[in-house]
Amino acid sequence: MLPNTCPTADLSSEIDRLDARVDAFFDHLRGRPWADRMFYTASQVGDYSLIWHLFAATVALFGGRRAGRNLLRSSLVLGLESALVNWLLKSKFARVRPLEPEERPHYLRQPLTSSFPSGHASSAAVAATLLAEVGPRPWRCLLRAIAAVVALSRIHVRIHHASDVIGGVAVGLVVGKLARQLWPLRDLP
Repeated sequence: MLPNTCPTADLSSEIDRLDARVDAFFDHLRGRPWADRMFYTASQVGDYSLIWHLFAATVALFGGRRAGRNLLRSSLVLGLESALVNWLLKSKFARVRPLEPEERPHYLRQPLTSSFPSGHASSAAVAATLLAEVGPRPWRCLLRAIAAVVALSRIHVRIHHASDVIGGVAVGLVVGKLARQLWPLRDLP
């Protein structure tokens, strides 16, 4: 006789345990003024990929023609990534967001879409992948660190589960790498 187990239920409970462990870690940071300010700010500037468009525009101003081409590509790809995540994937998975806290220490826009995958995390991964193509190594390290803070901010502010952020990063990396293959900087006008 085969054991009566459901692999999807096992996976779901593993994901729930991961989400609970990561959320418990962030409970140690929540309520600390420096952590709340940093993560709430990161979450706010991640709205609509604002921070990534600003980074790309700043680099384009000072980085020459290649950086300008990267601004065009990154803006287009971030728009496509947003449509993929917010219209297609979120509606397909329709995951419920974490319970909202009674009171937030700072203002935060409340999203209308479902939880999985995190759009902030996916856009951060896309931006880190594309914008890292122009600039020196310290720039790439800074960019990836800011992308990580933006992605993790969604857990801290209780807008996403940890698994939503992991899923968002995975989607963003795939989209970013595909964009680099399909639209190499040397082929852009």
